Formats: sequence, structure tokens, C-alpha cells
Amino acid sequence: MSELDYKNFFTRHLLTKKKENLNIAIVCYPTFGGSGVVATELGIALSSKGHDIHFVTYHQPVRLEALRHPNIHFHEVNVPDYPLFKYQPYELALSSRLLEVIKLHNIDVLHVHYAIPHAYAAYMAKKMLEDEGIRIPIVTTLHGTDITLVGSHPFYRPAVTFSINHSDRVTAVSESLKQDTLRLFEIKTNIKVIPNFIDVEKIESAGMPCDRSLLAAKEEKILTHISNFRPLKRIMDVIHIFEKVADKIPSKLMMVGEGPEKIKAIRYVEQNGLEDRILFLGNSNEIDKILCFSDLFLLPSEQESFGLSALEAMAHGVPVISSDAGGISEVNKDGYSGFISPIGDLEAMSENALKLLLDSELHLKFKQQAKAQASLFSLQKIVGQYEEIYSDAIASIQY
Repeated sequence: MSELDYKNFFTRHLLTKKKENLNIAIVCYPTFGGSGVVATELGIALSSKGHDIHFVTYHQPVRLEALRHPNIHFHEVNVPDYPLFKYQPYELALSSRLLEVIKLHNIDVLHVHYAIPHAYAAYMAKKMLEDEGIRIPIVTTLHGTDITLVGSHPFYRPAVTFSINHSDRVTAVSESLKQDTLRLFEIKTNIKVIPNFIDVEKIESAGMPCDRSLLAAKEEKILTHISNFRPLKRIMDVIHIFEKVADKIPSKLMMVGEGPEKIKAIRYVEQNGLEDRILFLGNSNEIDKILCFSDLFLLPSEQESFGLSALEAMAHGVPVISSDAGGISEVNKDGYSGFISPIGDLEAMSENALKLLLDSELHLKFKQQAKAQASLFSLQKIVGQYEEIYSDAIASIQY
């Protein structure tokens, strides 16, 4: 081996040697939505393992607000308000901010949640950095809306396809979403399925008291729905299922979240005199307490890439009554952690709900099985898969 060959070999060995602690930049939406929750919880988990995590977004993620951790950093993306633009160029501001953060903090890998606008902006930052001799790998996680709703529109499809194909590594939160992506776009890169997760150990260790009397009378059952109240969540189906259940057994419904369908739902509740039985709680940072009270979780969506809210309910021992949309069936196991019915089949969903609520022994069995099913998606089992993806992505750009 020549001296030059030896130097090249030695350099490659140093570069590809797995780095114990990484500097990771995470781009996500800082909201109550599933992708924002997953990205934030992943960052928190990675920081607890010694990695330095840098969140780059336009607002501090909601689940970071009460957290103080030396390994977690937040970098705000400010979008200047120029009269020249009718719509302010967030992608441009994000790319510029990423450039600054990556250089200032020696970022090893950039993990973006959502193909557009985040992967698109990350690619712009990557190309600008290459002009300065800096190479940064991009890991893109697909969550659903970026593929099935926004991305499938003909206007955005080329940008989504480009962003996915120019990411160094791509993950999807369910097999269903992966197949949708391959069906809708001309994908040339491999997509690895890494499911969403829940911090089961955190929930189990909390051991909070659960005083149901705060929300309902002793004989009443509590049903819960959590979402962003978009049309695809079929909010009125939730209410109609509840009405069928309430006709047979005293019940209350907790509606958690905000969104465009909320006003319509509230109007229906008021017109039908249901105000004392259906409560709208808005967005909440106390999901654990709400699910602690719950007997059943309703998720009759017409589209779900995964169903993170259902998984969260199951982790609290709450059986799920759901549709068979998208990746829900990969989470909620029919006849075990709950029941699955065709989209829009309200009769079947209400019958399954009553089957559980009217049989205390069966309900207890499903509560235990829901927890067991949720444990398959424990954060502790999933976080290592992302660490492997990061190491693989870093190694891929070092030749």
C-alpha cells in the first residue's frame, strides 16, 4: 500500500468511525400536531442519550416549553416582513437560518420532518454549504400530510419528488404511508419505515391519581377524541358515534383540539342540547390526565398515516374504536387493542363501543391488551433506529 493509499484509508477510517455523541439539527412544525410531537419527543430522547439537539423552527415546540435541558437548543426562524412579498418566503428564511446553525454548531446531520417545505429548504441550505466545502447529510421523515394531501397536488408534486429523491436518507412513519409515497411519486431512493412511538416508561412511571369525578358522574362512561379537527378527521362521525352510545349508556365525550371543523361541531352540539354531555377542551398539554379519565378513544378518520393519538390512548390503557384508514391498522390491532371498522360505518363503530362499555370484564381485558400493543411502539425501542439512520447518512457523504 502506497503512502497516499494509506493516508486515504486512514482518513476514511476516521470519518466512518461511529461518533458517540452527535450534533443533530431538527426541523419540524412546533405545534400540537403529530409530526411536531414526534419530532420533539425524539429530540428529547436523543438528548438524554448525550446527543446535542438543535431545534430550528419559527416557534419553540410546545412540548419544550416547560423543559430545561443542557443538550437541547432552540433556534428561531425569523421571517422579515417585506412589503414586496404578498406571502413571506419562509423557505428562504429557514434555509438561511439552517446555514447559520450548521456552521456555528458543527452540525453532523440534519433531520427534517415533512418533505415540503422542510426538506426543500434543507436542500437549499445543503447546496449553499457545499460551496463552502461543508457537506451535511439530510434525513427526511414523511408524516402523511406532506404526501397524501399537499404533496399529491399536481402543483407541488415535482417539489416533493425532488425533495425526497435528494434526501440522503428517507423514513416513513408507517408501511401504509411508504406505499402511498411510492404510488404517488417517482421515488428513486429507499424509504425505511420507522413507526411513530410513545414514551411508555414515562407514562408508567408517572403513576398519577385519576379522579374521574372531576369530569363525570360515577355511572357515566367517558369517551375521548383528540385531533386537529380537520375535515379528514370526520369530527361529526365522532359525535354521531357518541350519540348512539349515549342512547344506551350514560356517557360524556371529551373533544380535545382545535381546527376548522370545531365551530360546526359546537353549533351541532348547541342545537341538539348536548352541551352538558360533550365538552370541548381545546388544545391541551394535559393529555395524560385526560386519557387517564377515558374509557374509550374514538378515531373514525378517513385518512391517517399512522394514528399517533390512538397510540397515546392505548399506552394509557384506553381501547380504540377506529376506522381502517391508512396506517391505523398497523397501530390498533382489531379485536385486541380495540376494534376497526370501514370508514363511515358508524353502526359498526357504535356497536363495538357498546360491546366494550357494557361488558366490564371484556373492557378490562382490552385495556390491558391496549397497553401491551402500545409497548411495541415504545420510544426506547425506536430511538436506536434513528441513531442508526443518522450514522448511516453521515457515512454516506464521506466518500
